[in-house]
Amino acid sequence: MTENKSNSFENSLDRLKAVVDELERESVDLERSVELFREGRTLVARCEALLKNAEETLRVADGTTAAPSVAEHIDDDSRPF
Repeated sequence: MTENKSNSFENSLDRLKAVVDELERESVDLERSVELFREGRTLVARCEALLKNAEETLRVADGTTAAPSVAEHIDDDSRPF
C-alpha cells in the first residue's frame, strides 16, 4: 500500500515536471497553456495531499501529535481576556 502511494507521488511529480517544461516553451498556444495549468494545479494538489498523508502517518508512527497551525496561534492571541 505504501509503495502505491509513493509510486503515485513520484509519477505525479514527474508529470508535473513535464507540464512545467512544456509551459516554459514559447511555442505553446494559449488554449494548451490553460489545459496544462489546470493539470498542473491538479497534480500539485495530489502531491500535497500525499505528502500530508505521509506526514500524518509518520507522526502517528512516532507517537507525536500535530503542532498547532499558525491560524490557531492567531486565534488564541486575539481572544479577549
